[in-house]
Amino acid sequence: MLVTDLPPTNKVLLPTVFEISRPGRVGVAMPASDVGETPISELLPGVPLRADLPLPEVTEGELVRHFIKMSSLNYCVDKGFYPLGSCTMKYNPKVNDMAVNLGGFARIHPYQPESTVQGALEVLHSMQENLSAILGMDAVSLHPAAGAHGELLGMMLIRAYHAHRGESHRKFVIVPTAAHGTNPASAARCGYKIVPVNTDERGLVDMAHLEAQIEKHRSELAGFMLTNPNTVGLFESDILQISQMIHDAGGLMYGDGANMNALVGTARPGDMGFDVMHVNLHKTFSVPHGGGGPGSGPVGVKAILEPFLPVPQAVKKADGTFGLDYERPLSIGKVAPFAGAFLAVVRAYAYIRHYGRENLHRISEDAVLNANYLRVELADTFPVAYDRVCMHECVFTLKEWKKFGVKALDVAKRIIDYGYHPPTMYFPLIVPECLMIEPTETESIETLDAFVVAMKQIAAEVQTDPELLRSAPHIAPVRRLDEAFAARRLDLAWSPQEKFAATMED
Repeated sequence: MLVTDLPPTNKVLLPTVFEISRPGRVGVAMPASDVGETPISELLPGVPLRADLPLPEVTEGELVRHFIKMSSLNYCVDKGFYPLGSCTMKYNPKVNDMAVNLGGFARIHPYQPESTVQGALEVLHSMQENLSAILGMDAVSLHPAAGAHGELLGMMLIRAYHAHRGESHRKFVIVPTAAHGTNPASAARCGYKIVPVNTDERGLVDMAHLEAQIEKHRSELAGFMLTNPNTVGLFESDILQISQMIHDAGGLMYGDGANMNALVGTARPGDMGFDVMHVNLHKTFSVPHGGGGPGSGPVGVKAILEPFLPVPQAVKKADGTFGLDYERPLSIGKVAPFAGAFLAVVRAYAYIRHYGRENLHRISEDAVLNANYLRVELADTFPVAYDRVCMHECVFTLKEWKKFGVKALDVAKRIIDYGYHPPTMYFPLIVPECLMIEPTETESIETLDAFVVAMKQIAAEVQTDPELLRSAPHIAPVRRLDEAFAARRLDLAWSPQEKFAATMED
């Protein structure tokens, strides 16, 4: 594929709804009022009504076509390969859509009597049990709305545990320098002081440095936050020793479950010594991610932390019916409305039931296989950061390409020209000029091979025509933005026609 001859553009080449607007065109016919001739101002007393509202005047067909064309500019996992490492942008099966649109799930209300929503409560209870079994935990809360929210809950549970034991003086939490940035933020939000621990030449926790940090803060150590597999896509082979060291010092192990896609059905974090962890339904268990949300980051705990879980918890009563339990005297309280993002839970529940206990391991096995396939196929042109068998994602470093004046950002932008979404770049921070690629388990060998061809073509361009990369993308409706300016002058407000036209001219 050669995509260098098309003219560059900085503007979306589609007419806006303002440009196709013509006076008198109507897109919707409102029904006659069923309350007689009463003016709206009397029907809605005290509600300010705008006399001047310069909306575009277009037909329904024109409006539908406009938004369909606009939506086609967005890249999504239903459109093509989405190798966004760590964020696990995996395919969302359509059976999930069918499940969440069932009337008994989609058209119920959290305040309905429990007797009228037994099916929904059973799903919540069953999901708690399923996740407990998958994670190797004793109980699960479905409340958190995202992974970072789950981290916050996890650290709140650790804080409550230590306080209940009369050990509130424990104020230090160890966090690897390669961790997701939300880890130290979550711990700090709970009042903890962060102690960094280095990554060694293997790409794993530096055991000597960890031991030194534990000894330094032993009497005040609250816990250790660790992602396993870690953020460079490698399994922490010293995990059992690490857990023992933390527990011997009186601390607890927190597991960041962002990379659970490499373990589900194959290994359980609870068996590795983790006392509490979150897992992302909007990653590992196929719930739409990002703009497709909402997210969900359930937290699993060992029995020592179960009394502190937020309320309510879905329970099965002695008579076989299901309900919500608010009577938990040691609970930290509520961290989300009602019982969490219910329809996200339904999607993930459908996904888990589709695979079943006997097939869940296929998820992680195929994810790991696909990642290692890309690692090996690309290793001769893209230097691997830690050249060893990886888990579900492979990490490359392009620091050597600086001599050509090319950065990881340039490669990511050039990938767009080949029809793919860019992978994660510049994370983890410990890998210079980092590209992190995660193919997930659902991509075929044909898709992976095509991606390899594109990446090798880009690698060749680095040496023959690096300007192609520095000026990419060439075929996207919008080329490189001034991201620093956009961050400083972000404007998300709707603009009337005059302001919009002036913006287009600029």
